[in-house]
Amino acid sequence: MKFLCLLAFVMFAVCGVLPAVAAEPVKQDIEKAVPPCPDYSQDNAWASRPTTIDKPVDVFYVYPTIYPEPFPKNMDIRNQEVRDRVIHLLYAQAGVYSPTCNLFAPFYRQVSFTVLDPKKDTFHDPYFRIGADDVHRAFDYYLRHINPDRPFILAGDSQGSVVLVDLLRRRFFDPQLQKRLVAAYVIGYSIVPEDLKNYPWFKIAQKADDTGVIITYNTQGPGATGSPVLRPGAACVNPLTWSTSTAPADKSLNLGAVFYDDVKNVIVREVPHYCGAQIDAKTGALVTTPPDKLPLGSFPDGVYHKYDYAFWYRNLEKNVADRVNAYLKKN
Repeated sequence: MKFLCLLAFVMFAVCGVLPAVAAEPVKQDIEKAVPPCPDYSQDNAWASRPTTIDKPVDVFYVYPTIYPEPFPKNMDIRNQEVRDRVIHLLYAQAGVYSPTCNLFAPFYRQVSFTVLDPKKDTFHDPYFRIGADDVHRAFDYYLRHINPDRPFILAGDSQGSVVLVDLLRRRFFDPQLQKRLVAAYVIGYSIVPEDLKNYPWFKIAQKADDTGVIITYNTQGPGATGSPVLRPGAACVNPLTWSTSTAPADKSLNLGAVFYDDVKNVIVREVPHYCGAQIDAKTGALVTTPPDKLPLGSFPDGVYHKYDYAFWYRNLEKNVADRVNAYLKKN
């Protein structure tokens, strides 16, 4: 593992990336410009790595963007503050998977929010690749040493879903991996027509219990614009109907929105039938009108990216169980 990290460091240096980072005003040396590479044979490289496997299916969860600092440009997984943010998301997001699945979640050196630019090719950005390649190494370790044969779910949000798209593109041409994939919840990012054309193993979910499929959507209000994660032609699965139908889904189908405290790992509010949803055929957005005004963080007005899990929490939780049961019956 140390050799791989050293090799990656040398490759970046040859490409001329790291010297540019080292020229930052803070004048740190090159070794400090990129945080140390995680060693996935060590427990401290995992936010969740259960020692007892008591469920027949795993979930491999990749957390969203939580790191906002301009330097270093990649998250240092040794930082306790950011580690705590990841643990919080094991409740606020991955909590929809953990009742049904063994939860595995690697720490990774995600790129800072300040570096991400929706107008550029994220997948080839050298700072994005540092974190994405961490997840590839974690997934390799997971397959070789933790789960050589069990079925699994891939799950993420925002930057975590961008990383999963990268993983699905680069790795899932393998029929054996395709066979073991219950579903991929690529939430808070876009699957576009080029993906479906170039990667034939990308299949968008059409019903609540199909397997080997991708579930993807981006939540926003009517007329909202400016979402950095909603790309032209985005596919969308309505989490109230689990289909791509553009028919409106009434709020009566919403089993419960679940809002966690922003810091504490506790539910502060749960609201059954919170809101309905409809897919916008032109934009691919999942359109909803929540009954109350909510803080949106750094996102434009009406872009409910922050609530892609919260609004549909109980529906997601049930759907995970439904897809797992369907997979186990077929296999």
